[in-house]
Amino acid sequence: MIQSFTAMNEVVREMGRQRIVVAAAHDEEVLRAIDEAACRGIAQPVLIGRQDRILQIARQNKIETGTWQFIDEPDDAEACRQAVRIIRQGEAEAIMKGLVSTALLLKAILNKETGIRDRALLSHIGLFFVRKIQRFVIVTDAAMSIAPDLATKKQQIENAVEVMQLLGVDRPYVACVCALEQINEAMPATVDAAELVRMNRQGEIAGCLVGGPFALDNALFVEAARRKGISDPVAGDPHILLMPNIESGNVLYKALSFLCDSPGAGLVVGARAPVILTSRSDDHGTKLNSIILALYLAALKKGVSC
Repeated sequence: MIQSFTAMNEVVREMGRQRIVVAAAHDEEVLRAIDEAACRGIAQPVLIGRQDRILQIARQNKIETGTWQFIDEPDDAEACRQAVRIIRQGEAEAIMKGLVSTALLLKAILNKETGIRDRALLSHIGLFFVRKIQRFVIVTDAAMSIAPDLATKKQQIENAVEVMQLLGVDRPYVACVCALEQINEAMPATVDAAELVRMNRQGEIAGCLVGGPFALDNALFVEAARRKGISDPVAGDPHILLMPNIESGNVLYKALSFLCDSPGAGLVVGARAPVILTSRSDDHGTKLNSIILALYLAALKKGVSC
């Protein structure tokens, strides 16, 4: 398994610049992250939006845009449609949200006739290098599915497993995180966890090993699992943390980012190309890491298909 965002950056740089299209690119923080990715030799930007404002921001931040492609489009909805069209035509490898609402970009992505949906479900993954365990872990879902039912959780697992396999783990371990490690009919997440384990054992969820229900401590730490008498091989060794709902996923995502200072990245997966949907509260490092992860996954997919 790849060990750092720096290592991902080097892989992409060696494979050549990947094209990234930004919808409504007139956003200072996004442009600064795009500029650093371009300076690192991994990104070839295609910027759609208010070109006069983009260039003004670039001048103010001393950003060199001479080799970048611009499409002047003042209408945010049309900027999103054009960005999706570029992905659909195979003219870019990743798409990033600029100064536009998530709803507008997702509307363009999910359009049945002109969109780029590739799977039944789009889901969010947060990839964090957790210093306490010294490796990457995926958290899903922190941003897309509000109250996922069993079928949605199955698809969230499948999307996250595909990402983790691209990161180098052939058979990822998936921990279904709940408030406790026993099945309790009054807590539907524990019932879902048990059913997901059954589905995995019977081959309905393939390419991974699903375990649970687990509380977060015995999901992540072998000693905590041992004290509770949990012998499941997933306990203490997960690659993917499946969260029971968006609230818990979002809290864990932000706790890792802001309290634990864990290097992280966030993407929406399930489309033809990685979708970078960072929060405005995400710091510069998270935005840059999200670009690196998106281009790394795109480069690997392109390499595999070649």
